Amino acid sequence: MKKSESNDKLELSKAAMKEYGYKVIDLIVEHFDTQDQKTPVSQATRKEMDNLLAEDIPMTPTDSNQVLDFVMENVIPHSNIVSHPKSYSFVPGPSNYISTMADTLATGFNIFSGGWAASPAAAEIEIITMNWLLKIFGFPPKKGGGIFTSGGSMANLTALVTARRIKCGEDFSKATIYLSDQAHSSNIKAIKVIGFKKEQIRIIPTDSEFKIGLNKLKNAIAKDRIAGYHPFCMIASAGTTNTGTVDPLDEIAKICKEESLWFHIDGAYGGAAILADQGKKALKGIKKADSLTVDPHKWFFQPYEIGCLLVKNHNWLKNTFTEKPEYLRDVEGNTSEINFFDHGIQLTRRFRALKFYMSLKTFGLSSFQKAIQYNIDLAEQTEALLRKSGEWEIVSPATLAIINFRYHPIAKQLTEHQLDTINQSISKKITDKGEALLVTTVLQGQIVLRMCLINPRTTLEDVKSTITQCTLFGQEEIQRLGY
Repeated sequence: MKKSESNDKLELSKAAMKEYGYKVIDLIVEHFDTQDQKTPVSQATRKEMDNLLAEDIPMTPTDSNQVLDFVMENVIPHSNIVSHPKSYSFVPGPSNYISTMADTLATGFNIFSGGWAASPAAAEIEIITMNWLLKIFGFPPKKGGGIFTSGGSMANLTALVTARRIKCGEDFSKATIYLSDQAHSSNIKAIKVIGFKKEQIRIIPTDSEFKIGLNKLKNAIAKDRIAGYHPFCMIASAGTTNTGTVDPLDEIAKICKEESLWFHIDGAYGGAAILADQGKKALKGIKKADSLTVDPHKWFFQPYEIGCLLVKNHNWLKNTFTEKPEYLRDVEGNTSEINFFDHGIQLTRRFRALKFYMSLKTFGLSSFQKAIQYNIDLAEQTEALLRKSGEWEIVSPATLAIINFRYHPIAKQLTEHQLDTINQSISKKITDKGEALLVTTVLQGQIVLRMCLINPRTTLEDVKSTITQCTLFGQEEIQRLGY
């Protein structure tokens, strides 16, 4: 569309659509092909972004190619490349091209995936892919169910709303909920959103391996019962964000059964590791959960956004979230025709299941298994590499593709404060350089560097070059500070 043209139909000609679409696809293909040659980090201040992007509402048309060019020059480059091989921080989003194109189809055809009547095929694909996940995690294939969400945060929220209804009914004023000090922050946010007060939340300390203390958990539950509270839910972690640690799921399941607690597992990060041998062993007991969060846009290699909640009984979701306004009376369907807007918070839902479906069909589950196993092996190789050095200390060993370490040269007698200063500086320097995204976390009061190695395109050479650069920065910092 040219600048001088007004277009109240918001349409382009067929030729213009094809030209524009091919240009966009070419840009995406080029990104996938060359992203490892770029730097993964982009940093800018609010003032810099305002100066670059702020403008008044555009009242008149602008040529579509000019708008696209502006976005490619000024918007896309100012975002981190989370699918880059050297994007190690937080939880990377490796993505894949098939799922990217599937999202393009779902958006291009503007498919409403809320109810059966609007798109029976979309609902069926979500049922099929949900059944695949139920099978992978050992949940009941017929009785079980679930829903795709925007991410792990919304999946956890959906689970806790369901748990509250089933275990507490209308009055949850004395209800208490339990989770470890390593549980993801989205759980605390969800607990607060659904109306629990701070004094109803029990944060249970973890042990030296960052697993929840079982005796401390039992003591907290017993103390609350004596005090007249109503313990109702336990949230376990299957792969913490900090260290990849998995809580003792079997033992927690037993406690939950004895105490009649809802057992929710947050497996947003580590759940997918069940496809690898080590992961399956670490996640033993995961099938005993009442509800399970997994995040396909993490270790199932999907582009944002797609989270997932699985439950032992699909009726738990339906009975929690079903509302029947008059304007939906004609789309209820029969009981086998699932309306996913009755299984969660959203009424309007995009067709998230399509990308998961198409990528699994295209690559096969075996490819995902090999990719996840590769990631776990890569983290263990990284640990072995660091242990051979006299300058690095492992703080938390490779666990489900996450490893935490710090620069700590044996020859130097450095204090904890000095070590914290050096490692914080290393992270800042390598991030400022843009060569790798490697940030810190805090474990047992120590500032450490954390690598999350779930990108199947990250190589050991990528890791080695990053550690070499970090070593140089560490040596420079010691020299600068005169240690």
